Amino acid sequence: MPDLAPLITMVRQGDTPLHGPPPAALPAPVPHADLRRAIVEGDPELLADLGPDTRNVLLTLARIWVTLATGAIRSKDAAADWAPERLAPAHRPSLAWARAGYLGQETGAAPSGAAARACADALVRGLRAVADQPS
Repeated sequence: MPDLAPLITMVRQGDTPLHGPPPAALPAPVPHADLRRAIVEGDPELLADLGPDTRNVLLTLARIWVTLATGAIRSKDAAADWAPERLAPAHRPSLAWARAGYLGQETGAAPSGAAARACADALVRGLRAVADQPS
């Protein structure tokens, strides 16, 4: 279950119990190598949804990248704030469109399929460059 490692990490980082002890006191932390492997393994499935779910895919890729680079799991809009300075200017409008829509702001026209794919590919290159670095 590739999603389990990031979910446990998010719960531990949030450390807000609904009932019982704080989450950080329960399961052991997920080793960073396991977290990295789990979130990178989901890329192919995620990219398969780019056409019908462009906004979510772009934001999720930005979120994966920031998690790999910083070790902190951030919200999708925070990840979309972090990523643009690391992207070529041509890819920034697609991510800005996704962020604005996520926040319920006016988004304008969706990026073309080619622009969304180019942005997604750039995000994947960025996250894989970080994922491929030794721990």
